[in-house]
Amino acid sequence: MLKTEISTASGSERIESVPRAVASVAESVPRAVASVAESVPRAVASVAHAKGALREPRSLPLAVLIVACLLAGCRQDMHDQPKHTPFRPSAFFEDGKSQRPLVDGVVPRRNLRDEPWQSDGDSNGGRLLQPGEAASSLQADLAKATTLPFPLTREVMDRGQERFNISCAPCHSPGGDGDGMIAQRGFRHPPSYHIDRLREAPIGHFYDVMTNGFGAMPSYADQVAPRDRWAIAAYIRALQLSRNATFADAPPEERGKLGGRKQ
Repeated sequence: MLKTEISTASGSERIESVPRAVASVAESVPRAVASVAESVPRAVASVAHAKGALREPRSLPLAVLIVACLLAGCRQDMHDQPKHTPFRPSAFFEDGKSQRPLVDGVVPRRNLRDEPWQSDGDSNGGRLLQPGEAASSLQADLAKATTLPFPLTREVMDRGQERFNISCAPCHSPGGDGDGMIAQRGFRHPPSYHIDRLREAPIGHFYDVMTNGFGAMPSYADQVAPRDRWAIAAYIRALQLSRNATFADAPPEERGKLGGRKQ
């Protein structure tokens, strides 16, 4: 009986609290609507003020300054350089040409007439052609040369070995096996100097490859001087002979040092 009375009393309290909650919500809604109504005009006024500021004359100098700064980065000095490209006319010279003829007596920087073996492959061996003269075969095909264009000495071999270790060994390996450190790191392996094709190639072939490049190998003409290329070619031939030479290939004065071996 006691439990029933307590339950009835708590139920009646919950019923009485509902009207109070409804009344509270009804009172808060008008206040929220009024607050929104007051804030909208202020926001509209703020936007209008911002637009008006953009139209004021005071903002014009600032806009001009910004545009001037942007245009300053569009200079064409690097595009329109103060120089003459080939065949461009020039009002500076009487003939109206920007290209000038060679001075009488000028000689090439290298590839001299008396040393055509220093050529980098041009058809006339570096000799200047006279007006009306066609390129001639003054220089033989250096790729087919079978001998050095200068005497082979100990100094030449030492120089060839030094230049080979600097410029060639990183890819070709010190022994010429094509397994240099560059190739070991993932680059394409060059062929071994000891294969039949390269052992039978003329010595000029190696000079030509260093001059013009071959396959994946670029030209080394700008890094190795012509005489050094010939010295390297001589050293490459020595590497090949070191593995494939016979007893008869050794000079007579050196055969005695080989212990009387005959092959």
